[in-house]
Parts: sequence; C-alpha cells; structure tokens
Amino acid sequence: MGFTEVAPKNRLIKPVWIASLLAVAALLLLPSLVPLDGKTHADWQQFLGRFHPLAVHLPIGMLLLVPLLEIGGRVRPALREASILVLWLCAFSCLGTLALGYLLAYGSGATGAGVTRHMWGGISLTIAVLLCALVRPLWASGKLPYAYPALLGCVMLLMAWAAHQGGSLTHGNYYLTEYLPAPLKRLPGLRMLQAKVPLVPNSFYAQHIHPIWDANCLSCHGESKVKGGLRLDAYNLLMEGGRDGPVIVPGKPEKSLLFTRITLPPSDKKFMPAEGKPPLKPEEIAWIKAWILQGASPTAPSLAGVSVPQPYKEVALPQVGDYSKLLGQISQLEASQGISLLPLSKKLGDGLVLNTINVADKFDDARLAQLQRFAPYIVEVDLGRTAVTDACFDTLKTFTHLRALRLEGTSVTGQGLAKLAPLSQLSYLNLSGTKVTQAAIAPLASMHNLRHLYLYNTPAQPVSAARAQEPSARSSP
Repeated sequence: MGFTEVAPKNRLIKPVWIASLLAVAALLLLPSLVPLDGKTHADWQQFLGRFHPLAVHLPIGMLLLVPLLEIGGRVRPALREASILVLWLCAFSCLGTLALGYLLAYGSGATGAGVTRHMWGGISLTIAVLLCALVRPLWASGKLPYAYPALLGCVMLLMAWAAHQGGSLTHGNYYLTEYLPAPLKRLPGLRMLQAKVPLVPNSFYAQHIHPIWDANCLSCHGESKVKGGLRLDAYNLLMEGGRDGPVIVPGKPEKSLLFTRITLPPSDKKFMPAEGKPPLKPEEIAWIKAWILQGASPTAPSLAGVSVPQPYKEVALPQVGDYSKLLGQISQLEASQGISLLPLSKKLGDGLVLNTINVADKFDDARLAQLQRFAPYIVEVDLGRTAVTDACFDTLKTFTHLRALRLEGTSVTGQGLAKLAPLSQLSYLNLSGTKVTQAAIAPLASMHNLRHLYLYNTPAQPVSAARAQEPSARSSP
C-alpha cells in the first residue's frame, strides 16, 4: 500500500463495532418506530428541524474532504492519518443532521414521495459513512484492500443523490431541468422530468390559477412534499382537499379553506403561503376569489368581470446607427463638461448612456443643449439632481431613441412634458422628488410604451392608502 498505520488497540474495536451496528439498526427501524404520519406536531420539533438546511452543509463539506485527504496521503502519509478522524466526524455530523431533518419532517407533518426519498437517502448515507469509518482501519492494514475505496465511492454517489432529493423539496422537481435546451428536453430519458401540461391549456384555470399554485405552493403541496395531506399540482387533487377536508367549495369562497388561508394576516400561524413566503398579489387573490365564486371550473376559458392584461412582449429596438466618427468629439465634450457618454454595450448600434453624476450641481439646460448633435445616438439619460428645469424638454424631445430618462430631484414642474410624447421608445421615466402635478403628466397617457413612471414624493403621487408607500404610479404589467 505504500504506507503503514498503527491499528487501534483490540479492546477498542469490539465496542466501536457494536455501537455502530446498533446505530445502523436504529436508523433502519426509525421510519417504522416514528412514522411520518402527515400530522403537525410540537413547535419545538419544527424549531429545531429548521436548522437542518443549515447543518447539512457540514457533513457534505467534510465528506468531500475525505477523498482529497486519501489522494494527498500518497504524497504526505500524515494526511491519510487525518482522514479517519474526519470520517468519524462526518458520521457524527450525519447523525445529527439526520435527526434535525427527521424532526423537521415529523414536526411539520411533511409527507410525500420526495420526503420519503430524501429521508432514506439521508439514512443510507449515514449508514454508509459509518461503515466507511469501520472498514478503513482494515483497509489500511491490508486485510480488505478494495472494500474501503468501493464504500467511499458509494458514499459520494449517495451524497449526490440525497442532496438532489433535498434540493427538489426546496426548489421543486424541475429546478435543474426547467431551462434545459429544447433538444435535451426531447430526449426519451428526460421527458418525464418536464412539468405537467394542464388538461385544458386554454382555460382560465390553466393559464392564471394553476401558475399561482406552481409559483407559491407546490414546494409544500406538490408531488414531492405533501403537508396536511393537500396537493395542488393537479386539479383533481386540489378538489379532493387534504386532511382537514375540501379546501375549495365551488361558488363559496368564504367557505373555501384555501381562500381563507391566503387572506389571513401574514402574522397568523395558519397563513398561506407558509414558511416566510410573501403573500399573494392582490390581483392573484382577486382571480382566485372570482374563479371560486363562478364555480371553480377547470375548463372555463374566462371569468365574467375579470380582465387579465396581456403580458408585455419585448420587441427588438432599432439600432441608433454608427457614431464611430463622432468619438473624438464625444471625448472632447466629456473632458470639457465632466460628464460621461458611455456605450450601452460593445455594439455601437445599441447607443450611448449619458451620466452626469460627477457634475450634477453644475449641469443645466445650456449644457444639455450642447449634446443635441449627439441626440440620435443617446438611449439613456441620467439628469437626477441636476440643475435642469422645464426647458430641458426642448432638448430632450430631439433624443429620438431615448428609452430611459431620470429627472428625480430636479426642479422640473412638468410643464413641457407633452413634448416627450413623440418619443415612442421611452419606457422608463423617473420624476420622483419633483413638482410635477397630475395635470402635467396627463399627456403621458398616450405613450403606450411608457411602462415605468415614478412619481414618489410629488404632487402627482397617488393618494390611495394601498399605494401611498410605492414609488411608482405605474409599473410594468
């Protein structure tokens, strides 16, 4: 073998083997002695169990270190002597991490195929690590030349599999495969990994309700993990309900347990989505209520009184043209004014970005006017907290490719904002901290591409209590 190690004293070997085999037996019997019954148990169990995702990184890190120590030991034998200590530390940390994971599943009432696979992955890995630690001295003495390397290889594979099962519980079954290139998704072995296709793809349920469950609920109520006996990954399972009975009562949202839970205060213990996830959006709650009220149909293509805006489709913006012959003039202007005119990307056709942060207090309407000869090539303008006034709009209207404009903290009042209406590519406008009024921004209503309009701390800021703290009056759909 090329190295020698002092074997442990014989009087220590027997108790270690006996204790380890008893631990293996206890691990194998654990699911039978304390079965995961799908019921919620003591809070202290969930409290301790939630340290499992944190603790699990310790044995993983140490297990990855063991083969490195064994390989390095071919050059420095002392490293191999350290590997047995690391192995036993791995074994004890695996036992502790497994206990925390079991407390999490048992205390929270989590069940399902994914939970079961992850549980047995953890048990199998812990047993394999214990066997590695027991067999390694025999391998080191030359009695079992192949057992330890084979076991160590199994440990690495088991660790990868158990970690994948744990990741699927947290991120969903399709976390690693959702964005696979299309040709790979068509491979026979990977088709089963793709998300389920709704039975009626053009129904309101498939297009708007099921995506809400998918984004917010399936990590706890899906195929891999089932809390409270409730699954939301298929319509028929949703309508079957869970341990507490049906969660959807068609026509009666006030008697539908699921709707009750999603409308509770976030501080309520029974609020859903649980585990610190943000509440559903107001429009999502409104859609769910209307869907239940109108019969909770899986096939209805639309709901009376519910209008869902079409998602905004990004379109390719036109190129600004080649301004390479103007680079010398641009450099001179930057040096004289202290501003920056930087390319948006490596492609000249993507345009320039004007930044005035270094001379904000000195940059005024006159200086902006000096940029007019470069106007067709400028796509983003940052005039935040500069000295510009409403006169700036006379220059800005010539920036025909302008897409983003920041005027926050300036003295503009909005007089002349209508001059920006012809700028068909303008999608972002920040007027926060100015004196613009509702009347001044009225002409902007005709600018259909203006998807982000910020009016925080202005006379035009919406006064609705629900939006008083939002910095934007209009945002992307």
